[in-house]
Amino acid sequence: MSAKILIVEDNELNRKLIVAVLAYHGYETLEAGDGAEGVRAAVEHMPDLILMDIQMPVMDGRAALELLKNDPRTRGIKVIALTSFAMKGDRERFKEAGFADYIAKPLQTRELPEIVKKYAGS
Repeated sequence: MSAKILIVEDNELNRKLIVAVLAYHGYETLEAGDGAEGVRAAVEHMPDLILMDIQMPVMDGRAALELLKNDPRTRGIKVIALTSFAMKGDRERFKEAGFADYIAKPLQTRELPEIVKKYAGS
């Protein structure tokens, strides 16, 4: 059985790219367009891994992560930040905030499946 990955990203083109890359590598994907929708989808579908954009309307990625980590049902799900803020020290800051890791945008389509495999297995 393939790992189920929830993609929480407000940019539809980015979402479609991630879905296409992960589907090619055999992952099942779910999609959400903002943090609030992502939290609801996580509770409903219990994915193996969440890829979470940081800057989104309605609820940003940090607020969504906080809700997920405070809910016993979703606390154990690993969440990887997706961000265009790729500055020195960001990986450490995102990890301190509770993210498992982060992926810088623009996405590297060869790197994405390797990072997903590291955290979701399969």
